Amino acid sequence: MKLSEKRLLNKKEQILISAIKIVNQKGFQNTTMEEVAAELLMTKGSLYYYFKNKEDLLFQCHKLVLSRAIEELQAHIDEETTYENRLRKMIKTHIDYAIEEKETFNIIIKPSETFSGTKLEPILEIRRTYAGYFYRVIKDGISAKEFKNDEPKIVSMFLLGSMNWLQQWYNPAGKKSKEEIQDIYAEYILKILK
Repeated sequence: MKLSEKRLLNKKEQILISAIKIVNQKGFQNTTMEEVAAELLMTKGSLYYYFKNKEDLLFQCHKLVLSRAIEELQAHIDEETTYENRLRKMIKTHIDYAIEEKETFNIIIKPSETFSGTKLEPILEIRRTYAGYFYRVIKDGISAKEFKNDEPKIVSMFLLGSMNWLQQWYNPAGKKSKEEIQDIYAEYILKILK
C-alpha cells in the first residue's frame, strides 16, 4: 500500500471516530456534516471528499463499529474455554457496545429505517454474521452437552432482543453499573440454557 493510500485511510478512520462520537452524543438525526467537519477542523466540502453524503458517513460508522464488535466476538469464540464462558463474554461485549456505542450500534436493530438501496444489504449481511456468532456458540454448547435446550435459533434471538432492549431503559446514573448489568444479563440468559 502506498503512503498516500495509508494517509487517506488514516484520515478516513479519524473522521469516522469523530463522527461516531458525535452520533453517539446527539443521535443520527441531530448530527450534521458541519459538526463532524468542525470537530476535525475541516470544511464541510473536505468531508465530501471522503464520504458521498450523511448516509454514506453513517454507513461507514456503523460498519466500523460492527466490524470491531465482530472481531471481539470472534476472539471469544476462538478461546479455549467452555461454551458458557464464551457466551458470557459475548454477552458482556454486546452490552458494552450497546451502551458505549448506543446510537451507532442501535442501527443493528432496524437498519432499513436508516439505509436504503446499495447500503442496506451489506449492513444486513454484517448483522446476520453478528447474530450468527451467538447462534453458533449456543448450538455448539448444546452439541457439547453444556447447554440443555433444543431451540438455539430462538434462544439466540431472545438473547439479542433482550440485550438490544437495554438501550431503551439503561441510565448511566442508575442504580446498577454497566458491569453489574452485564453480569446480571449473563446469569439470567445462561439459566435459560441450563
